[in-house]
Amino acid sequence: MQPIRQTVKLDTVPLRPKRFVFVPLEGFSLHCFSSAVDCLRIANRMSNRSLYSWRLLGEGGQEVTSSAGITFRLDGDLEELSREDTMLICGGIDVRAATTRRVLGWLRREARKGLTVGGLCTASYTLAAAGLLDGKRATIHWENQDSFAEEFDEVTLTKSIFVIDGNRMTTAGGTASIDLMLKIIANDHGEELANAVADQLIYSTIRSDQDSPRLSIPTRIGVRHPKLSRVIQMMEANIEEPISPSLLAREVGMSTRQLERLFRRYLNRSPKRYYMELRLQKARNLLMQTDMSVINVALACGFASPSHFSKCYRAHYDTTPYRERGSQAARLSI
Repeated sequence: MQPIRQTVKLDTVPLRPKRFVFVPLEGFSLHCFSSAVDCLRIANRMSNRSLYSWRLLGEGGQEVTSSAGITFRLDGDLEELSREDTMLICGGIDVRAATTRRVLGWLRREARKGLTVGGLCTASYTLAAAGLLDGKRATIHWENQDSFAEEFDEVTLTKSIFVIDGNRMTTAGGTASIDLMLKIIANDHGEELANAVADQLIYSTIRSDQDSPRLSIPTRIGVRHPKLSRVIQMMEANIEEPISPSLLAREVGMSTRQLERLFRRYLNRSPKRYYMELRLQKARNLLMQTDMSVINVALACGFASPSHFSKCYRAHYDTTPYRERGSQAARLSI
C-alpha cells in the first residue's frame, strides 16, 4: 500500500532547481552531511517539484571517507562553480588536517564570485582559515569553540545553533544541519514547506539561530540549582584568569564554606577541583586542535608556569602536555 502524502502547494515554482554543492572533507561527520541532503530531498518530495539538486565534490574527485568509516563516491573534483550555487563544506574530526592548501585556494577563488558558502560542523574552521569569515559572525561545534576563538580573532564567534551572516553560513554540528536547511527552505519557499519537511523527519522542535548547541548547565550536570549553575557559568567564562572560590561565593551570596558544601553535595568534588578540570579540558582542546605552544596553552588556561601546568595535566590525564601534543601529531600522520 502506498502511503498517503499531502503535497505542499507553492505560490511560485522556480524555473530550475537551486543547486547545492557539498564538499565533504576527509573524516567528515556523516550525520551533518546526510541530515542536510535529506532535507533537500524531502522538500522536493513534499512539493512534488525539483526545487533542489545537489552534487558531491572533493579533492581528487574520486571518493571520501566519513568519520564513521563509510566511503562515498564523489561526483567530481574541485571544479569551477556558478555564482548561483550554494557551497556547503562538511567537516568532522581532524578538520585541520583535512583543510589542505588546495581546498583553501579553491575556496578563496570560488568565493570571489559572490556565491553563498557554508560550513557544517567543524568546517567553520576551513572557512575561517580561508579568510571567508573575517568580520563575520559564525559558530562551530562546541568542542572546537576554544581553539577557534584563540586562532581567529577577526571572526565573531557565537554559541548559536547556526549563523547566517550575509552569504556565509555556519552550523554547530549534529542536528544543527537540519535547523539551517529548514531555515533555507522556509526563506526560499515558505514556512509551510519547511514545517512539512520537519514533520517527515519527525523533528518536533525547530530551533532558530538564537538557540544554543549545548545543553543547559543544569541539564549537563544533572542538577537544577540556580546558584550552582551561576558559579559554573562564571567559571566557564573565566578560564584564562580564574576567579577565587571566595569571590565566586560572594557573587552568589554564599560563604566559601557553603559553596564548598554545595559542590561536594552535588558534584562530589570541591569548587577548586571542578574549576581545575574545566581549565584542563580547555587546555587539552587547544593542544589537540591548534598549533599553540605549550607555554601559550598554559597561559590561556590560567596557569602561571609551564611546570605547574605540566604537573596538573599529568595528574589528571596521566600524560604530559608535550606527549599529548606529540601523540596528536602522530595520529594525524597516519
